[in-house]
Amino acid sequence: MKIRGATPQDEEAIVSLWRLCELTAPHNDPAKDFRFALAKPSSDVLVAEDGGIIGSVMVGHDGHRGWLYYVAVCPSRRHQGLGRALVGAAEQWLLQRGVVKAQLMVRETNVAVAEFYERLGYGPMPRINLQKWLKP
Repeated sequence: MKIRGATPQDEEAIVSLWRLCELTAPHNDPAKDFRFALAKPSSDVLVAEDGGIIGSVMVGHDGHRGWLYYVAVCPSRRHQGLGRALVGAAEQWLLQRGVVKAQLMVRETNVAVAEFYERLGYGPMPRINLQKWLKP
């Protein structure tokens, strides 16, 4: 298994993986998210390969804190350490850019994933997230 940066040619396979892993939401266009991440120097998509794309993580930062998105592992390849390896690769990507805080969001109904991240050292943040949809 090899982890590398995604290329534009990986878009279809990665978006398909995100959909398979039920990481997409109707209000987000995953293909647009993928292209946006690749187009900026402060973000990337890392992929795990083993005869094809079997996992991914989108990583980015604002200069102060890093964020992980779309952490996905093909269902048939779960429980083999791939998620741990992808999160570790994203953390290293952030550290190489001087970013020492990594954050992610988990839907509160996704208990199994929250437990996975807790095993990796992530914990709840006592914060209130606020949002506003900006209309273009």
